Order: sequence, then structure tokens, then C-alpha cells
Amino acid sequence: MPPAKKGKGKANPAEATQSSPSEEPNNVPSCIRFIPPSSVAITIHAKPGSKSSSITDVDDEAVGVQIDAPAKDGEANAALLDFISSVLGVKRRQVSIGSGSKSRDKIVIVEEVTRQSVFEAFNKVLKC
Repeated sequence: MPPAKKGKGKANPAEATQSSPSEEPNNVPSCIRFIPPSSVAITIHAKPGSKSSSITDVDDEAVGVQIDAPAKDGEANAALLDFISSVLGVKRRQVSIGSGSKSRDKIVIVEEVTRQSVFEAFNKVLKC
């Protein structure tokens, strides 16, 4: 009997539709994405130079965040990471910029959180 072929097998359609145990329901916008094993990537549209830091909107495109620091010498990026960590209730070292450090559109990586907890924290701040 010949050895079994290596490579891609046929995927079971029932398995493809199931989400992994760490994945949450689909009511979370697509700007908040799960990164295995336990991180979340958030697409953010930053608005530096505002009077106060706040979340302005959460939609499928991006999370709008006003930052009370100027876009100069990385001040707005540092203030953004501090603000996101305080909103999510995580340590500052768990939050980093994945890409877009010199752009208003950024990808922020938050370690050891779930999509649902991030979405709920943003909604809580947004409704205040």
C-alpha cells in the first residue's frame, strides 16, 4: 500500500464555519481582528491635536480616536497607546503600534485580550 499523500486535504465544511474557542460572535466590527494565540489588532484613525482624548466612533473601517497631543516627535503615538491601554484596562506594555507610526491610520496590537472585551470597552467609553 502506498504512503498517504502529504498536502492539503479536503476541508470539512462543518469545521470551516465553526469559530475557534477564543473567537467571539460576529457582532464585533471588522476593524477589531483576532491574532492568534491571544492578541487583537485594532485599525485606528487617529486625530492628534484635539482638546481631549476620546473615542469618536467605532465602525467596520476603523475606530476614530482623538488624541490630546500634537503629531510631533512621537508624542501623539505615545499618548494614543497610553489612552488605549487605559480604556481597555490593560498594562501599557501590552499595547504597541503594529504599523502606521507616521500615519493617521494605524494598526494597534493589544496582547492578551479578546475581540469582545475590546469592543465592549470601546462602546462603554463611546456612550459616556
